[in-house]
Amino acid sequence: MTPQQASVETRNVCELAPVVPVLVVENAGIAAPLAAALISGGLPALEVTLRTKAAIDVIREMAAVEGGVVGAGTLLTSQDVEQAKEAGARFGVSPGATDRLIDACVANELPLLPGSATATEAMYLLERGYSMQKFFPAEANGGAPALKAIGAPIPQVTFCPTGGVSLKNIKDYLALSNTACVGGSWVAPKELVAAKDWDGITALAKEAAALPR
Repeated sequence: MTPQQASVETRNVCELAPVVPVLVVENAGIAAPLAAALISGGLPALEVTLRTKAAIDVIREMAAVEGGVVGAGTLLTSQDVEQAKEAGARFGVSPGATDRLIDACVANELPLLPGSATATEAMYLLERGYSMQKFFPAEANGGAPALKAIGAPIPQVTFCPTGGVSLKNIKDYLALSNTACVGGSWVAPKELVAAKDWDGITALAKEAAALPR
């Protein structure tokens, strides 16, 4: 899979819904019902971050839930890529990008949504073939105004802004012509996950899925 083909795949994932839930899950035992709640609410693309010991098992459990498209976030190394792919991840997300990480994703045929924060990084990834990128950390890098400014001279790149995106500012991002969707964690807050309030999470997902873009 070439980077160009990968970008087609990740763009298709990003166009499934306005929001891609960014999930930090400590317990694989709740992975399936959490995924089902989000999918039921209209958010089928799920990013499981590799920030917990259970993350790979969480990906494996969520990948078996019908209707979902599960990806692995926080990819940093070739080993991360290999383990995520083996667990059933259908796409990967990285906070930034290195040649070694990109090569690993190509070799393992894992579509990558690579992170960029500056015009230079966006141009480099575009040269490598990635026209679909993650703008991260979005708010810390100037938010929607900065992303709009980057888009003016580099209209070939479409972004999924992530990092500090919430209901308070999501409409500013989704209104941009170079934004396909956003990544956000508010649709699965820790307190609702801990309480196993799947109906509450489904309600938040429905609210996010209904946002215009």
